Amino acid sequence: MAQKRFIIEMEKAKEAKDGRPSIGPVYRSSFARDGFPKPIEGMESCWDVFRLAVEKYPGNRMLGQREIVNGKAGKYVWLTYKEVYDKVMKVGNSIRSCGVNEGGRCGIYGANSAEWIMSMEACNAHGLYCVPLYDTLGAGAVEFIICHSELSIVFVEEKKIPEVLKTFPNTTEYLKTIVSFGKVTPEQREEVEKFGLAIYYWEEFLQLGDDKKFDLPLTKKNDICTIMYTSGTTGDPKGVMISNESIVTLIAGVKRLLQSVNEELNEKDVFISYLPLAHIFDRVIEELFISHGASIGFWRGDVKLLVEDIGELKPTIFCAVPRVLDRIYSGLKQKISAGGLLRNTLFNIAYKYKQYNLWKGVKTLEAAPICDKIVFGKVKQGLGGNVRLILSGAAPLSTHVEAYLRVVTCAHVLQGYGLTETCAGTFVSLPNEISMLGTVGPPVPNVDVCLESVPEMGYDALSSTPRGEICIRGKTLFSGYYKREDLTKEVLVDGWFHTGDVGEWQPDGSMKIIDRKKNIFKLSQGEYVAVENLENIYGLVSDIDSIWIYGNSFESFLVAVANPNQQALERWAKENNISGDFDSLCENPKAKEYILGELSKIGKEKKLKGFEFVKAVHLDPVPFDMERDLITPTYKKKRPQLLKYYQNVIDKMYKSINKPSA
Repeated sequence: MAQKRFIIEMEKAKEAKDGRPSIGPVYRSSFARDGFPKPIEGMESCWDVFRLAVEKYPGNRMLGQREIVNGKAGKYVWLTYKEVYDKVMKVGNSIRSCGVNEGGRCGIYGANSAEWIMSMEACNAHGLYCVPLYDTLGAGAVEFIICHSELSIVFVEEKKIPEVLKTFPNTTEYLKTIVSFGKVTPEQREEVEKFGLAIYYWEEFLQLGDDKKFDLPLTKKNDICTIMYTSGTTGDPKGVMISNESIVTLIAGVKRLLQSVNEELNEKDVFISYLPLAHIFDRVIEELFISHGASIGFWRGDVKLLVEDIGELKPTIFCAVPRVLDRIYSGLKQKISAGGLLRNTLFNIAYKYKQYNLWKGVKTLEAAPICDKIVFGKVKQGLGGNVRLILSGAAPLSTHVEAYLRVVTCAHVLQGYGLTETCAGTFVSLPNEISMLGTVGPPVPNVDVCLESVPEMGYDALSSTPRGEICIRGKTLFSGYYKREDLTKEVLVDGWFHTGDVGEWQPDGSMKIIDRKKNIFKLSQGEYVAVENLENIYGLVSDIDSIWIYGNSFESFLVAVANPNQQALERWAKENNISGDFDSLCENPKAKEYILGELSKIGKEKKLKGFEFVKAVHLDPVPFDMERDLITPTYKKKRPQLLKYYQNVIDKMYKSINKPSA
């Protein structure tokens, strides 16, 4: 059978020249063979996306939240597109009556809610930059963003008001108005007024513009509609400026993609909104839903209750980050193993049968309809019963989790890749293509992609297996970093955005992310080490949950800090008659020796070079977390912070190995 190929070549490869590395051919999606899809006529801005939906689907359910009756969550209560529109007009008039005009900047801080979307749409209507604030960017981030983007008005979830007040007096130079989505206490009012600012609760704020009417400016496609701050793994957060054009171009591309694989969205689709709207992934998906007149239901904000919210809402599309899908996977595995021998056997037979058919090329929904009904139906019901697409993004999804969910959820499980700078969806795997497992699929039909060789890491974009830094060109790209022309120039070269991620083209035109360009260092013997790649390999050891590897050019070998898996370590201790709780086991030299042995085993198995072996390991019972500023909100490791935090531990490990033997 001829191999399908989902990309077409647009430009030839270029050899290395004038100190510039070689560049592989430029490709785009085969769904854009006749050019990129154009946005719908008249849709030039995010305001047009909403405005046109209101004209076309005024009575459709738009935003839903669960009714709380006597402290219990009941049914979803909905606002229609027209009802949301009327409220948005009020919010807009109220913002303008506070003296905020076109080009002004408006912050939104809090969990996803109908008020969040209405505030965002009011910004879209009046040509204001919508600036999401979120505290997971680390201590001081809220203050930094308010001052850096010069916010004059901030919408805040009730429970986040204290966080904003903590930024006083440093932010009061810019901030003039605070609007609570809920109540305001007399103490808060007093505190705010002491600094000469105004604070309103939601209903009170909506009345400010009652007798006023402000004309809407003409929004253009080049206008910036949002500044999203992203957690760089080093330094201050960067403000990514995203234009109207980026978002409407992305919507057109995703529409074309879904049409091409017969999975178009329609006005009957339902989305569960729980991933933060402060991130680009959720923001663009919600814009996509709005453009189709579909429904968006909000969760209650508690991860333990998410499955119950899903059961009540019955969404058709489910977006997730790997952390959530890992939880679902573990939960399902536990349930099945607790089901007794007969049910277990039945499940395993059905699983193998369906998996076999999928690999033979049978479509997901036709691979095992009877097994879906009898065996996997319960899993489907656990996600509400209507989910047809599960999309994973923001970080890599483990291949075994993806493979498992593709079989048991009775839905298409797709993995995507994109950055805030590329307006989220840049690659996405396709339904019914099992060979794309473990990849992020081909490009979305609105960008051109090429690989640039990274000679110092041994990645060659011109080799028979092309590998290199992923570079992206197209109208979905950001307009630059706010007030950081220098950083913009570093990553945007001749219209190409350099992602810093290393990819490998697959024969079918999908992309596999294999490494990160910046995480490379040189050991004292002159060998380069690509640390991310090694962490992926050592991460295969089932007795550890996470590992950070370190080396520098003054030493000839690597050391590591690992978070052991508590159950695995305790099981090992029991088998070896070693007593003590988890914390003391992590201190135990024998436990360190055991984990080091497991790391070496996998190193040998994967044929690592001598200098790539870890020579000492420190076990930390506390997982790397955001509280200690060791990881970003999307769980990427902050290497400079990890080094600072574990510096003493690292020094001790090097000392103990470098000690001259007697």
